Parts: sequence; C-alpha cells; structure tokens
Amino acid sequence: MVPARVVLSEELDRQLGFSAGHLQRISGVCSRHVCETEDQIDLAAAAAHLAMEKAEVAAGSIDLVLGACGIPYQTLPATAPLVMRRLGIPDGAAAAFDVNATCLSFLSALELAAGRIAAGQSRTALVFSADIASRALPWKSQPDVAALFGDGAAAAVLTAASEGTGAIRASLMRTYPSAYEACEIGAGGTRFDFEREPAEFAAHAAFRMDGRELFRVTHRHFPRFVDDVLAAAGWTPADIDLVVPHQASPLALEHMIEQTGMPRERVVNIAARFGNQIAASIPTALDIAWRDGRITRGTRLLLLGTSAGVSFGGMAIEV
Repeated sequence: MVPARVVLSEELDRQLGFSAGHLQRISGVCSRHVCETEDQIDLAAAAAHLAMEKAEVAAGSIDLVLGACGIPYQTLPATAPLVMRRLGIPDGAAAAFDVNATCLSFLSALELAAGRIAAGQSRTALVFSADIASRALPWKSQPDVAALFGDGAAAAVLTAASEGTGAIRASLMRTYPSAYEACEIGAGGTRFDFEREPAEFAAHAAFRMDGRELFRVTHRHFPRFVDDVLAAAGWTPADIDLVVPHQASPLALEHMIEQTGMPRERVVNIAARFGNQIAASIPTALDIAWRDGRITRGTRLLLLGTSAGVSFGGMAIEV
C-alpha cells in the first residue's frame, strides 16, 4: 500500500535547484510515493485490510496486533492499539503493541508472532509496517540521503501452519552497537528535553546517516551473517529461490549482491521505484514479488536486512 502521490527525482531537482538528473545519479532512486492527504494510520489500516482479505480472516478473528513501524505515529501510546481500533477489533479481543527494530521491525514482529502462535498464546496475528519516511529528512545537509526515502505500508496475517505447509526455517538477528550513532534521529525521546534544551532538540530533530560507517560495518560482517542464517536453515545458497532484502538504497542492494554472490535475477529490487520505506520496505517487496508471480507454494525465501543500531536480520521461509 503506497500513497497516491508519486514524486519523481527530477521534480525534486527543480524544487531544490539541482541540475536535471542530479538526485537520481547520487541516490539511484527515480521515484517515491509521498503522503499528501493520507496519514500513517490510514496506510496501516489499508494494508491490514488487504492482508485480511487475502487471508480470508475477519477482524473478529484476530487476537494479536503487532505494530512493526520504524517510526511510530506518536511517542506514546504505541501505534498498534490505534490501528486495532481503526480495524474495528473490539476492546479486549486482542493484544496490541509495537515492536521496533527500525528497518528490521517487520522481521522482528514476524518472529515474535510466530513464537506466540507456536506457544499457543495467540491464534491469528496481524503484523503491519507503515512508515512515512519522507518526513524529517536532511535535504539541506545530506540531499543524497534524503532522496533515498519514500512512504508506504504492508501487512501480513499469521496463523498456525497445517501439516505439509510452509514455515519459518530460521530467524537470526545480530547487533553491532559500535555503530549506534551512524543512523539516527536524536530528538523525540528522553535524550533532549524540549523545554530545557530547545536548540539541541531542534538540531537533532532531522534524520542523519553516516554512510561510510554503515558501509564499514556491513562490509566486514554481513557476508558471514548470511552464511549463518543459511546454516541455521540447513540451506545452501543454491537452495534459495528468491531473496527479499530491505530496500536500503539501489547502491546498497548492488553491494549486497556482490558481497553474498546471490544471483541478481533472484533478488527483489524495487528501490529505484519506491525508495527506502524503512520497516515497510521488506513486506512491500515481498508483496510485489507475490503479485508478480515470483512466489508460489514451496518457494524458499530469504528475507534480509540491516537497521539502525546497527543490526542485521535474516529469515528463511519455505512457503
């Protein structure tokens, strides 16, 4: 689910006074969807309705709602209860809370929902990711970074697998907090007091990213991480039918392909058309691959991503 408005990089070039083609050359992104009349809850609810329709699940059957957004609707309360209310799920019929691992939030929420279902704590879970990534971007200081992002949402319904159907074969996350400051929005939490430190709050209210530091950590550790995900699943690279990665940037996807040796034709790449949708990136790519007929019963999927923090995440799924 994406907002109606599409913003081309050439349009941004004109607005910002760049030469034609500048932003697409430095970012690799040619277009992105941007919220104009929609808000984050609109996107989340629309994506949830589509997922419920495809799964043939009514709102009254859902007993777990997990918000898996990189940026919440507001600091407090969590986003999930508001989406639960928008969907018409009655009070007390479900648990609703958020799981935040920035760009890896969807994978983290999937793992949590699957674990609760396996333990008999939940029967039917709804996981949604909705992010308005077009806000708080550093257009003046880092236009190459700001041009990477777009808005979007996606959702999934999880139930217990029947015998002979697909399942999660492995799920793994590793964190490298030495690069914690490489990707951040410092304001909005408790770090800066809005009343006592207004200048510091304002100075840290926009997104910033140190691409070189992120590249260093990824280049050093990511290939081994992918090997470990595959080992946990009992797979070899040849067993993978489709790789669905976080769409960090077109350049990051090229680097991932080179590092891991994954065949290019098996990697879902929508970054140039949609930009980086933060947590909604992986489920959006997954949905597009499904609609394009690239996923069928028995397909072996490898979901991969990186997130601020810095963390790597991977999940092996047999459909």
